[in-house]
Amino acid sequence: MTRAIIKTLGVALVAALPMLVSAQLTGNVSLTTNYKFRGQDQDVSKAKAMKPALQGGFDYSFGESGFYVGNWNSSVDWLANNSLESDLYGGYKFKAGGVDLDVGALTYIYPGNANGNTTEAYAGATFGPFSAKYSHTISKDYFGWAGAKAGSGLKGRNTGYLGFAFAQEVAPSITVKATVGFTRFASDIKDLGVPNYMDYSLGGAYDFGGGLSLGAAVVGANKKAFFGHVNKSRVIVTLTKTL
Repeated sequence: MTRAIIKTLGVALVAALPMLVSAQLTGNVSLTTNYKFRGQDQDVSKAKAMKPALQGGFDYSFGESGFYVGNWNSSVDWLANNSLESDLYGGYKFKAGGVDLDVGALTYIYPGNANGNTTEAYAGATFGPFSAKYSHTISKDYFGWAGAKAGSGLKGRNTGYLGFAFAQEVAPSITVKATVGFTRFASDIKDLGVPNYMDYSLGGAYDFGGGLSLGAAVVGANKKAFFGHVNKSRVIVTLTKTL
């Protein structure tokens, strides 16, 4: 390694030190009675409402720069030879007037079965209690429906998900929450007869303090005639500890 390269790396490290020193690491762990992703059960091994899942992850923010990276994991059971979802993501948060904006990318990884691996780019905005986020698939693969790993020759790229959310504290420690989302599949997936669909949730959470909260919500999706019981409405209870 030449002296010029060493000098360049040294200057870059010194420039990054203030950001690294002020970086913040937070973590979370949850136990939920049923993990639904965009309205669909992530445990399809049984039709019961109770399908407990253990979840957790961390977020690392680079000080006041707005940049962040993170990881989130959950037990799942919808792919053969796989029982884990591990998400890796990174992005940039900033303000524009009174609106909080967030752009980034996220990869869903299923270590035991790569057919489910999917990568999306996203952009979100929050204004007061209202937020909206759009996720756009940039990988050929889309949760096993299409892609090179699935061996179908079809493309899941350009599948989109638009979600809206509302969260408002209505009493000390009590927050009411509601979401609605819309999945629009890429044309290759729709050509298989898979319909676009809508998902929803309505519930709330109680903050016990010390990073411990308990949430409950009715969660489900339409198009049950096609997707079956995985889209059925469930009452889901989640206990979360922020570390």
